[in-house]
Amino acid sequence: MSVRPPKSVAIVGAGLTGLSLALSLHRLSIKCVLYELRYPTTKAGGALMLSPNALRILESHNLYTKLSQQGYSFETVAFQNDQGKTTDSYYLGSEQLYEYKALRVYRQVLLDELRQKVTELAIPIVYGKKFTRVLSESTEGVVFEFADGTTEKADLLVGADGIHSTVRKHIASDVTPKYSGTVAITCAIQKSKLNFPQSPTEYYMPVSIYGKAGAFVMAPQDVTGSEVLAGTQIKYPEQDRAGWDAFLANKEQLLELLRANYGTWPRIVQSALDNVPTETLGIWPYYVVPKLADWTSPGPNKRVIIIGDAAHAIPPTAGQGASQGFEDSFTLAALLANVSPEAPLEESLGWWKNMRQERVDQVIALTLQLNNARLPQAEREKLTTSQAWQSGDAGELAWLYNRRIEEDVLGYMNGRK
Repeated sequence: MSVRPPKSVAIVGAGLTGLSLALSLHRLSIKCVLYELRYPTTKAGGALMLSPNALRILESHNLYTKLSQQGYSFETVAFQNDQGKTTDSYYLGSEQLYEYKALRVYRQVLLDELRQKVTELAIPIVYGKKFTRVLSESTEGVVFEFADGTTEKADLLVGADGIHSTVRKHIASDVTPKYSGTVAITCAIQKSKLNFPQSPTEYYMPVSIYGKAGAFVMAPQDVTGSEVLAGTQIKYPEQDRAGWDAFLANKEQLLELLRANYGTWPRIVQSALDNVPTETLGIWPYYVVPKLADWTSPGPNKRVIIIGDAAHAIPPTAGQGASQGFEDSFTLAALLANVSPEAPLEESLGWWKNMRQERVDQVIALTLQLNNARLPQAEREKLTTSQAWQSGDAGELAWLYNRRIEEDVLGYMNGRK
């Protein structure tokens, strides 16, 4: 049984969640090393939403101000019908209600800022390392191997290696991501190309426009709001890795699918579909990870842990994929720093997993409501009122955006002493 904070943590995966964990551990004086297959010359495409629960964590790492100067800040997504009437809204942030506006920022910008902070703090990142397997695990730590045959040892190994995690195989070897049957097709359009029903300054974005074919989303994603993400989601059969690559490469087919219901959309959507830069077309197949019994290795030692998409991939509709990965990292670091004889590692990790799983389940339920609101009209009409998102009281998302998750962990750990 481990009754002291770990002296060394190995993190497999230097993406958003892995980098966030490294910063959270450093903040609490726990040494770590990141191992990443892809070199930083590999560029990440697209942008993502960051809500107050993520921005609060980024502020603890002194990154919020720099990021807010490089992204598009806003509070709500407007829901419009195909007649241009705003029927509802969804808060992704609010200074008054949740302390922060939401921020849409390019994924590469966020990665660059996290990497720069990790470098400034002299946290090692070893690139070109492909994790293959755990060789041994005991009260003394964990020994693991890379594809080049080299091995390393650490007190703990944390897999932050994404939805197709290799580390997860050590914990749940038979679990594979499940395809939802839905893929998003998106592009990046210049706002100046859109035909607005009123002046561009009077038309609110981001907006989700609902029609017979489903929902078409438009969201500004640079500082000035001049570039707009535009897209919709469709049903599409699952592909293997090569099939998805071929689907992405076939820009003519993507454009045809994106424009499939052209005549049913209002003019502003049609103007977007008329001006798609085909080189910006992208896809996002919605995969989820089945609920896992454990996020830690089997047996008594619990020296291997998974977090982020490796443990619970969440579709992007609620803007909580990266945010929940940040929460995993922040809370795990707080737990590890407070391991003690009264709150040993193994028991504490069991409590932490249950606490995190409960929260992730709430986020998934919210995401499902938002996804249902994007269904084609005929399918939406079959739903009960509670199955699709409808806004309620002001501050109704405080459970998500305002919860002090580090205090939850400290309350549990200190309560054991």
